[in-house]
Amino acid sequence: MDVPSRRPFLQNLLAVAAVLCLHLAAVAQQAPASTGNTSDPRLASLLDSLDRVRTPTFAAISPDGNTVAWAFNGEHGSELHLTRIAPAGSAPDRVLSPDTIGDATRSKPGACTASHPAWSPDGLQLAFLSNCSDSSGNASGQNPSSGKLQPSAQQNLFVWTQAPNAIKQVSHLHGEVSSLQWSPDGRSIAFLYVENATRRAGATDAMKPWSGVIGEDNVEVQRVAAVGASGGEFWFLTPPTLHAYEFDWAPDSLRIAFVATDPPGENNWWVAKLYTRNVDPPWVATGQPCPSNGDCLQLRSILDPTAAPGPLHGLQIAVPRFSPDGKQIAFIGGLMSDQGSTGGDIYLIPTTGLKPGDEPKDVTPNRPASPAYIAWLDDHTLGISEHAGGSSHLAVLDLATGKDDPDVNITLLETIHADDDSMSVSLSKTGNIALIRQSFDRPPEVWAGPSDTLQQITHLNDAIQPAWGKAESIDYTNDGLPIQGWLLYPANFDPSKKYPLIVSVHGGPSSALTPRWPTATYSATPLSALGYFVFYPNPRGSFGQGESFTQANIKDFGGGDLRDILAGVDRIEKRFPIDKSREGITGWSYGGFMTMFAVTQTTRFRAAVAGAGLSNWQSYYGENSIDQWMLPFFGASVYDDPKIYAKSSPINFIKNVKTPTLLLVGDRDGECPAPQSLEFWHALRAEGVKTQLVVYPGEGHHFVDPAHQRDLLRRTIGWFQAQMPPK
Repeated sequence: MDVPSRRPFLQNLLAVAAVLCLHLAAVAQQAPASTGNTSDPRLASLLDSLDRVRTPTFAAISPDGNTVAWAFNGEHGSELHLTRIAPAGSAPDRVLSPDTIGDATRSKPGACTASHPAWSPDGLQLAFLSNCSDSSGNASGQNPSSGKLQPSAQQNLFVWTQAPNAIKQVSHLHGEVSSLQWSPDGRSIAFLYVENATRRAGATDAMKPWSGVIGEDNVEVQRVAAVGASGGEFWFLTPPTLHAYEFDWAPDSLRIAFVATDPPGENNWWVAKLYTRNVDPPWVATGQPCPSNGDCLQLRSILDPTAAPGPLHGLQIAVPRFSPDGKQIAFIGGLMSDQGSTGGDIYLIPTTGLKPGDEPKDVTPNRPASPAYIAWLDDHTLGISEHAGGSSHLAVLDLATGKDDPDVNITLLETIHADDDSMSVSLSKTGNIALIRQSFDRPPEVWAGPSDTLQQITHLNDAIQPAWGKAESIDYTNDGLPIQGWLLYPANFDPSKKYPLIVSVHGGPSSALTPRWPTATYSATPLSALGYFVFYPNPRGSFGQGESFTQANIKDFGGGDLRDILAGVDRIEKRFPIDKSREGITGWSYGGFMTMFAVTQTTRFRAAVAGAGLSNWQSYYGENSIDQWMLPFFGASVYDDPKIYAKSSPINFIKNVKTPTLLLVGDRDGECPAPQSLEFWHALRAEGVKTQLVVYPGEGHHFVDPAHQRDLLRRTIGWFQAQMPPK
C-alpha cells in the first residue's frame, strides 16, 4: 500500500488513539488499574523490595582524589553527600543542602533537593543544582542559615566553598538546567539550559499534546550557557539557532567544543555536527551578554558527519573532549540509535578542523568492543570506558602505539556510570576514580579509589538481597558472529525440574544489556524470582563486539538479529531444563518491535509482552518525532525505498501470529507512538488472537509516574503467569 492511500487510515488510527487515551486518562485520575496474578503473595513482596532500593545518581571525585560528592534519591528527592575516602575515616559523611548548611550536625538532609555535583579545578569549591527558593517561591541568594528556604519547581546553581563552609546561589534561572562543567581557570560554570522550558527537551520524555503549528510552535532549544563562579547574570555560549547536546571546555578556558544541530533537538541528534566557538575573556570575566549581532561567538563547524569522508560518514558523534594541549578533539563516532546511549570507535580531529580531503582519524579500528566514554590522561593517552560483550571494561589507550596499557585491564560484570553520560567515570588528577556500580547480584552503590582497588563508599542497600537466581554469561556463534547474552536462573533452581523461559530483548538496537539491578518498573528480571529462566541476548546490532558488529543489522531489522536470538534459545534449550511449551518473549522500544516481529516469524513463543513497540515501519516513519534516526539504519527514507521498510514490518505478517500478546505504551511517546501499538492490537483482535492494549496517559517513552511504573511490571508478570505459569 503506497503512502497516499495510507493517510485516511493513519488519521483514523490517531483519532482512535486520542479517544482511547482520553478514556484512560479519566480512569487513571482515580487509580491505575492493576492486573496479573495479584493473589501470588510473592509479587507484592517483590515489588516492595524493589521500591526499597535507594539509587545513587551521581558520583564526582575531587581533583585530589580524596573526597567523593555523590547524590541519591532520598525521602525528599535527591540528596547530596560528601564522603572522605583518604585518609579513611578522617571525617564523617555529611550532607550538602542550602537549607541545612548551618546545621551543627552537618548530616541532616534538607527539604530541598541537591544533585549534579561538579568540583572546581582546584577542588576548593563544589557546584551543584538545588531547588531551594525563598518563602515567596523565588530563587534567593540570601543567607541559607536564615531558615526561609524551601523547595520550589526551579533548579538553580549553588556553590559550596569548603572554607568557610558557605553555600551561595550563583544563578537565577527559569528553565531546564543540567550538565554542570567548570571552566579550567575556575572562573565560570557552563551548563546545558533550556530557557523557559515547558518540558524536558529529550526524545524519551513525554511529548506535548498535539496542538498548534506542529514542528514550529513551542520548540524547546537547549543551549550551552554559563555563569560566573561568584554569581551574576548568566550568558549563552551557543546561538539560539542550534540545539546543543554535549560540550567541553578547552584547557585555556577560551573556547568550547559542542555537538549541536538545528532544532527540534529530539529529532535531529542523528545529523548533529561538531562545533567550536571562542569565548572572549570579557564575556567570561564579566558575564555580560553577547551582542545581538553575535560577533563574540566566532562559531565554527569543524565536523559534519553527513559529509565527512571515511568510515564516520553518515554516523553519529558524541562525547567531544579537548586534548590537554588544546590541539585535538577526541570523540566517539559510530552507529547509535539513541542520544545518550553511546558506542563506537574513538576519533581524533584537529581543533582547527579538517583540511580538504582529510578524514577524522579512527584510533580504534577493528576494536572488539564499543567505547562509550573517554577522558584524556595526557596529550598521548586516553582513558576508555567501554562495552565489552555484555560487560563493562576500563582501559587506557596509548595513542602513539595504538595499544592498550597492559597494566589497566579491568572487566566488570556490571553496569557502571558516574553521571548522566553513558558508562561515565569520574576521574581525579591523581588517577583515582569514582563511579556507581550495579549488577544482577548487587544493588547500585558508589565505589571509589584506585581503579584496581576500588572500595565501596556507600551502603544504601546492604540489607537488600536478590530474590532471583544466579546469572551466567551465554556465549555462542551464529552466522559466523560472536554473540553474548545473560541467563538468569530461576530462584531456588532445581535441575530435576523443567522451567519456563522468558526472552527479553533490549532497546536500541544500538545498545547492550549489561548486568543491572531491576527497578519497580518494566523488567524481566523479577520473573526469575517467580520461577522462570530469563535470557537477555545481545544480538548483532548491539554494542560490545566492535563497530562492524553494531552495523551488522543495517537494512535487516528482524533478520539476522532475530536469528541470533533464536540460536541462543536453541543453545539454552540444549543445556538447561527448559519446558519448550512455555517460552515467552518481551522487550521495550526496539525490543518491543522485536517482540512483535518475532511472533510473526515463529510460533515457538507461548506469550509475548511488547512495550512501546513498532508494528509498521512504513506508517511509523510519518508518526514519530525522531525520523532522522532511521536513515542510517534503512539507507533511505520510506518515500524513497518503501520495500526496505515493508520487509521488517510485523504488520505485513500479521496472519502468522498465534501468540497471545500484551501491548503497553505511553500516550505521549514520541519515539514509539501509541498508534503503532494500536495498529498491532487492532490486527491481532481482527485475527482472533488473544491480545490486550494498555495506553498510559501523560507518559513518554520513559515512564515517570511511579504508579504507572509498578503497573507495567504487574501487567508484564501477570500476562506471563496467566499464559505460561511455572509448575
